[in-house]
Amino acid sequence: MSDMSVLDITVPASEKKVSDKKLKIIFASFVVLCIALFVEVVIYKIVLPSIGTPKIMCSGINHLTTSDIASCLSPMKNANWFTFRSEQAVSILSSYSGVDSVTVTKKFPNSIYISIVEREAVAMTFVQLGGKSFPIHIDKNGVLFSFSSNVDIPRDGSIPILSGLPIEHMSEGMRVPLKYRALIEQIADIQKLQQKYFAAVAEICVVPKEYGNYELVLIPVKTRTRVLTDRALNEDALQYMMVVLDVVNSIEPNVSEIDLRYGSVSYRKRDVASREG
Repeated sequence: MSDMSVLDITVPASEKKVSDKKLKIIFASFVVLCIALFVEVVIYKIVLPSIGTPKIMCSGINHLTTSDIASCLSPMKNANWFTFRSEQAVSILSSYSGVDSVTVTKKFPNSIYISIVEREAVAMTFVQLGGKSFPIHIDKNGVLFSFSSNVDIPRDGSIPILSGLPIEHMSEGMRVPLKYRALIEQIADIQKLQQKYFAAVAEICVVPKEYGNYELVLIPVKTRTRVLTDRALNEDALQYMMVVLDVVNSIEPNVSEIDLRYGSVSYRKRDVASREG
């Protein structure tokens, strides 16, 4: 057998120390760079956005605009994410007449989400402001509201015009008088029906009576004939009104008023009073 020799390669201790020192320097530099990068990310992505103006995102708005929301929240315009108070924002926005409900959620580091449920109009009326008459919406709970000074009057018959309500002025969150809220509920129920009955009614007039009662005068769209009825406004009453209108106008086209009260039908001509039992 041949003799085998072992080659002994030994790194000098001095060179090994130098190599270890270089690795430590490289590692320390890497750690410092990571820390610096982390601090920079924290400052620019979290700290600075959090102490600046937060980003406000709104959902659920149809008639309102982001400008309307910003205007409402103007008392909080100097708040940053940390000082922005959700409950204060909810209180401010809830006081706006066109808002039914609102939720405000903060998401770190600088986002604020506002979810709004707007009021839905079931009727319209008019109020006097500064000597002028302005249209105002009414929701199913009888709350008067508007989204702007210019309220469009729908022409598709979806929202009837309700006149004669004893409302002289409007304030935020104001409701129609208690005795008329049943009428508002009746209108809201009719609107849920598939048939668009209010497309045939130009106006619903409230006529106050003695002892706090009231009656209704309906003004159809396609005729100048007034229809007097009681407080029961429902699908049956509207169908009955339409049938009577067709029959009476076919018999006597010069009718100014039809009375459906008291369980009978009577009508009044424009020139001569007449009655049909």
